[in-house]
Amino acid sequence: MTSWLANPLKTLSDVEQFEAEMPLDERLPGNSVYDVLLRAAEEYGDRTALTMLMTGDVDEDPRSVNYTELLALVRQTANMFSGLGGERPGVAFMLPTLIETHAVLWAAETVGYAVPINFLLQPDHIRGLLEASDARILVTFGPHPQLDIWEKSLELKRQMPDLTVVRVVPPGTPSVDGVIDFFVEIGDYPSDRLVFGTPGRGDDVAAYFHTGGTTGVPKLAAHSHNGQLTAAFGCAALMNLGPDDVVTGTLPMFHVAGTILLGISTFLAGSEIVLMSPSGLRNPAMVTNFWRLCERYGVTLAGGVPTSIGAIAEIPLDGADITSVRGGLTGASSLPVAVREKFEAVTGKKLNEIFGMTEASGLISCNPFEGEGGAGSVGLRLPYTQVSVRRLTQDGSLGDPCDVGEVGVLAIGGPTVSPGYRNTDQNAGTFVNGELNSGDLGYTDAEGRIYIAGRSKDLIIRSGHNIDPLMIENTLQRHLAVAVAAAVGMPDSYAGELPVCYVQLRPDTVTSENELRSFAEAEISERPAWPKDIRIVEAIPMTAVGKIFKPVLREEATQRAVQKVLAERELTGDVEARAGGPRGMNVTVTLVNANDQDRSELQDALEGYLFHATVANG
Repeated sequence: MTSWLANPLKTLSDVEQFEAEMPLDERLPGNSVYDVLLRAAEEYGDRTALTMLMTGDVDEDPRSVNYTELLALVRQTANMFSGLGGERPGVAFMLPTLIETHAVLWAAETVGYAVPINFLLQPDHIRGLLEASDARILVTFGPHPQLDIWEKSLELKRQMPDLTVVRVVPPGTPSVDGVIDFFVEIGDYPSDRLVFGTPGRGDDVAAYFHTGGTTGVPKLAAHSHNGQLTAAFGCAALMNLGPDDVVTGTLPMFHVAGTILLGISTFLAGSEIVLMSPSGLRNPAMVTNFWRLCERYGVTLAGGVPTSIGAIAEIPLDGADITSVRGGLTGASSLPVAVREKFEAVTGKKLNEIFGMTEASGLISCNPFEGEGGAGSVGLRLPYTQVSVRRLTQDGSLGDPCDVGEVGVLAIGGPTVSPGYRNTDQNAGTFVNGELNSGDLGYTDAEGRIYIAGRSKDLIIRSGHNIDPLMIENTLQRHLAVAVAAAVGMPDSYAGELPVCYVQLRPDTVTSENELRSFAEAEISERPAWPKDIRIVEAIPMTAVGKIFKPVLREEATQRAVQKVLAERELTGDVEARAGGPRGMNVTVTLVNANDQDRSELQDALEGYLFHATVANG
């Protein structure tokens, strides 16, 4: 790995030269996650791999494991899974971020395949994922005063009596009949070697990550070992990661960035991850003390989702010495301009965007950490990954490449592309001849940087949570008074988007928006998908062939969001929103009886939203 650390990648030509110098298989330390851990233990054995913070208190005494200890824990856990599940078992887990979560994930990929599950989902949804993945083992956690993982696990065990349940709890916790204690059980297995056959490697499936947001239809994207390693290696190269780096671990480990980037990428480079509490930056103390914690642990790369970045950027340094920080990183949802500018003003360092998809082994592009420019872009394609911007044909398939600056659909090729969904019937339109149709709209500039211009899919992204509007729509349409429902994202300066829903009622029925909201919240399994606002309209706009026409609704939702900003500032004016442009939506505000200072301040405020805004005085 040190061969590229000496010569950081800064431009697309650097990436192309890097690829030409050596084939990928000669760059990688083997072809499995286990190989990465073996090599890390050999080369960086005494260096800290993971540091676990629990409270957010600057003075807490953290737990750390070095690379030798991490390898031993992964071996021991993999041996246990083999003993419990037999050959190539599927191991699902519902765990907050812990050192043991890393052990479970990488052990599962070594002995069989992992199935990371979002523990915020409801039991019926989780059961669907377990059944679709054929996972034989579920690793869980609790009980815990703030998390209901344990209660959900008991319900799943009741519904699925053949499921082997392993619980991670502090030593001394009373045992539960029919549930295996993680720490007790691994004591029966060796940590210095693997006791089963050949570990997973190459094109073997390493994991199934659920995707498609909060929809109730199980959709599991396969990751191969080669795919994960290629994605992790490419991002590590563009980040110029090395053994002296200390990276903040703030993303959950059911999220691809929380595992591939804040996992394999750092292991390849011998870096340290500081796990910032089991709940990441949802822990208010971690946000409040973020810069002090960066000082104490010598953080070099500070990051999180844009919502979290916005929160920590509001925390004053108050004397904290963050000279160790060489850059910031963010991803999972679009980055508002105002958040980037605030972070860079506080730290004096560049905030680098990373772009990925579950279906592309988690990572697709990254802003070179040693490069210049790139603000507003998601950077360069990863080494050994192909990214093109393509026109859509009349039948919706990918067509010819777009010109520089022309908006089209991003298509991904190379080893990072998933082998497909576990249910191959779901592959149509997404995986075609080994290529991934991302469904994301984007364009490139003359330097090869990639810009995201919107989504051709209707996915709503709220603070990094992927929300399928169909789930909201299908739920509300079960209400006896609802004829048609259409959910879209309303722009929000904090969350990026908030789900809102427009509803057309059946003839001769009566209901209220509050009643519909209560109905939706009782039925929808995940809180982020609860519609922030429900609006009853006379008629939902339709196309000539009877399909819901959502651009009109997005425009209306954007106008309402901007009018709210005007009202908060006691301003009046006309707001026009039109779909299109590089950011997906153009907004024009014409103020009435406002001065130049009002106009300037409103312009600055609207920079925090994910649309392009122009403010003028009438």
